[in-house]
Order: sequence, then C-alpha cells, then structure tokens
Amino acid sequence: MTLNTGSEVEMQQIIACIDGSSAVPAVCEYAAWASLRSQAPVMLLHVLDEAHYPEEPDLAGNIGLGSREHLLKELAELDQKRSRLALEHGHHLLDEAEARVQAVGVSDVHKRQRHGDLPESVLALEKETLLFVMGLRGENSAGQDRHIGSQLETVIRKVHRPVLLVPDQYEAPQSAMLAFDGSATAFRGVQLLADNPVFTNMPLHIVMVGAESTEHWAQLTRAKDLLSPLGGEIQLAIREGDVEQTLHTYQTEHDIDLMLIGAYGHSRIRQFLVGSTTTPC
Repeated sequence: MTLNTGSEVEMQQIIACIDGSSAVPAVCEYAAWASLRSQAPVMLLHVLDEAHYPEEPDLAGNIGLGSREHLLKELAELDQKRSRLALEHGHHLLDEAEARVQAVGVSDVHKRQRHGDLPESVLALEKETLLFVMGLRGENSAGQDRHIGSQLETVIRKVHRPVLLVPDQYEAPQSAMLAFDGSATAFRGVQLLADNPVFTNMPLHIVMVGAESTEHWAQLTRAKDLLSPLGGEIQLAIREGDVEQTLHTYQTEHDIDLMLIGAYGHSRIRQFLVGSTTTPC
C-alpha cells in the first residue's frame, strides 16, 4: 500500500476500482475487508477510457472529403456502438462486483461509472475517500509484464489518500509493516495511517533501513507513539542494506501481509513491485 500525504479532509468511503482484469474478485474482497473493519461504505468505480471509448466521436476537420466522408461517418457510428457496448459491459461488471461485495457482508454499496482516464477520475473523488483499492495490474497491462502500468503509477504519485494495490488472490491481512525513513513526508504518512480505522488493532511493524543511531531510534519511537491509538501491537526495527531487498526480507521473515510504503520515494516503484505478493499501500 502506498501512503501519499496531503491536507486532511473528511474521508468517507472505500473506493474499489473495477475493470475487466483478473484482479477484480480480489479487489472486491479487499474492499469489503476494509469496509467491514472501518464501517465505511464501498463505492465501486468503473472508468471508461475516453481515448478508447469517446462519448461523441469528433469529426471536426473531416467535412468536405467527398467520397471518403461516408466512410468516416460509418467509422464514427462504429465508435459509438463500441462505446455503448463498453458502457453496457461496465454496468455488468459493476453489478457482479456489487453482488460479490454484498455476499461477504457489506450492505452499503454504491456504483459509479465515469468517462475519462483513471488518474483524473480517482483524483476527482479523493476528498470523499478513506482508501482506494486497485488491482496491481489492470485490464490493459495484464499479461504484458510484471510491472505496474503508467496510469496506476500516476495515481500513486498524485493521490493523497492510501492506495491498496492487490494481487489476483485474496487473503485477509493479519499484519502490516510500515517502511519508514524518519522524514517529514514519512511522519505525514504515519499520521494518515493513525487516522485510518482500517488498521485498528492490527499488529504493525515500523521498519527503517539505515544505520542504528540514537536519532533513528528516537524517530521510530515517535512514530510508534503516534500510531499507538490504533490499539495493535507495534514492533520497531532498524536494518542495514539495500532498501527494497531489506524490506522484502524483513516482510518474509515475519510473515507480514501488508507493506505500507510512505517513505523512500517512488523513483523505483515499478521495480519495487516486481514479483511482490504483498499489497503495497
């Protein structure tokens, strides 16, 4: 999970981003898990990419092309048909997702469909969101490689709410670790986490990669104090080594389900997520 920080506003709902990828069942179940822990409603969001499925084809500049004009009109009609079918398909996806979320006990479920691109649509809903839940690889990037797509990376970089990235298989999280570097940004992430009821009473590890020092232990202790109201057991650790490798090694050693990334930057986020079976937040 990636923790981006920003100004505090009232946060109200869990937003599950639905597409045609194989991760959708897991997205629904993780969203339901977060909803039941936080008592927040779930919004199921489906975004139709405006570039692929325009609401109205634009024929400006193509008038007066003689014999070719009727071909352009036919192409426009095909585009409109594709958009209508995509819209209908999206409604079916949302209906199936709603049934899945309700089946595990969430009664307060809403559905929403938008034209546009994913980052813009997510940012437009940011102020009313407690947590975004998204598949690690979306419909357009599935099967291409093991890196996250550019749209998802843009969301992670820009949104100021927690983003829970999930694999294709659901497993109820039992513990979490926070990657922490003692920076001002990391402390804003700590506060964002402390204010999020999804993590109430969850065992938590706060892990810093670097040299042991009095200053670093003091920073970890301060972070622990800020997170103590969540009520879960908190363990502190400092490890030396390469950031990515060290964090994943610690996660494996302690059998931790969720990795919370609010520090160390996102400059290598594509590589950092390669092969990860965790849910970066």
